[in-house]
Amino acid sequence: MKTRRSNPGRLGTLGLCGLMLAAGPALAAHARAARTPIRHLVVIFQENVSFDHYFATYPHAANPPGEPHFTAAPDTPSVNGLTRYLRTHNPNSANPFRLDRSQAVTCDMDHAYAAEQRAADAGLMDRFVEETGATYDACNPTQVMGYYDGNTVTALWNYAQRFAMSDNSYGTTFGPSTVGALNLVAGQTHGATPADLPNEVANGTVIGDPNPDFDDCSPAGKPTIAMHGTNIGDLLNRAGVTWGWFEGGFRPTARVNGKAVCGASSTNIAGATVTDYSPHHEPFQYYASTANPHHLPPSSVAMIGHDDQANHQYDLSDFWAAARAGHLPAVSFLKARKYQDGHAGYSDPLDEQTFLVQTINRLQRLPQWKHTAVIIAYDDSDGWYDHVLGPIVNQSDDPAYDALSGPGTCGHAAPGAYLDRCGYGPRLPLLIISPWARENFVDHHVTDQSSILRFIEDNWHLGRIGDQSFDAKAGTLQHLFDFRDGPHMGPLFLRAATGTPIRGGDDESGAAD
Repeated sequence: MKTRRSNPGRLGTLGLCGLMLAAGPALAAHARAARTPIRHLVVIFQENVSFDHYFATYPHAANPPGEPHFTAAPDTPSVNGLTRYLRTHNPNSANPFRLDRSQAVTCDMDHAYAAEQRAADAGLMDRFVEETGATYDACNPTQVMGYYDGNTVTALWNYAQRFAMSDNSYGTTFGPSTVGALNLVAGQTHGATPADLPNEVANGTVIGDPNPDFDDCSPAGKPTIAMHGTNIGDLLNRAGVTWGWFEGGFRPTARVNGKAVCGASSTNIAGATVTDYSPHHEPFQYYASTANPHHLPPSSVAMIGHDDQANHQYDLSDFWAAARAGHLPAVSFLKARKYQDGHAGYSDPLDEQTFLVQTINRLQRLPQWKHTAVIIAYDDSDGWYDHVLGPIVNQSDDPAYDALSGPGTCGHAAPGAYLDRCGYGPRLPLLIISPWARENFVDHHVTDQSSILRFIEDNWHLGRIGDQSFDAKAGTLQHLFDFRDGPHMGPLFLRAATGTPIRGGDDESGAAD
């Protein structure tokens, strides 16, 4: 397939102007220009992977026969991964071990707020088998020590080698998916109503996976909460900057008594049927200001990214509709269908790779690519082993749930600090794919999930969230970019099945709608 060559910068600017005019004079008067050359940010927010689980031996892969091979360029930097000694003399009750492509489907580990702290054991990092290793059904808790290399997560290793990655980025706090999603968009897990739900909310802070109040598709009979306070969507709206959260399965399959039914499902590589949409993965549905409770569609393609009945919450297919029409929002959060989001138990790295590669291949063909950056980030570690304890920048001493530095403690909270936000949490992968990314680069500066929030705030002059949001503490992502002398990195097209580069005139289609 041949791609028509054009001026990406000019088309991106004209497309943005067209959107501003279509949305009316109020938006055109208040929209803020980007501070950097990044006019379009796409955050692909995946599920439940620790850094060591995907990058323990980067850039060295085993390369056995029958698996896609990865051979690093001679100048590829190393990461703070698992040394040979840690792989053979680990302080845990089992040594780390390599998982191959035939072992892509695994159990879901325990990734509760307190369990992850106990596994870290005040920095000894030696109780993962006992505290986060899965024990349900036929799961072997030692599986928590497993890791993949470039023969399974091949695409991610190729993206890391071509573009930029971090080996020192963390979950903003300990805890599961909802915690990570809220930290991504608000840097804040405090502000929940009701203020206490066993294992879900403590002292007004979310520590579990309660579902959002403002979502018809939240399952009946399970706890729901509302979040109060400001999120990044509120700041983007005030600044007139186009944005949206795009999630697979968000489009209803039916309506019953006026309420949406999210019944779409897909089949993963293990043959299991998996519901596409997860309400507790959709952070903006917890806030009345940014929720689309009935999953209403955008009033038109031209209004995607703007204020209308969809309220910036969309199906994943709406992202591609906007992209085809030249209406790519300034800030887009992409959430895969569950079977492709990487979450152990119902997804896997191979289904995830298909989503990532098809999405990024397609993004790189857009005329706006010259001024686009893609961030691949994760919501939590799933409890998978990682050998690094991040800096504890926020203390908490809830006797019921904190357990990092001792029973009931993660240090000692400052007077007036919100409890149950012990962090930083586990180390997570973070990659930047962009014409403006540093080439074959590993950043060692400390960052966290709210660093993405801070990048958005700084790039579009939005200000800070406030109210103890972690954005005020977040490290910058600027080190992963090189904004000198124009865009310098060409696209990298990969094969979805293998994660290996496409050579010559070969091609693959982009992501399906």
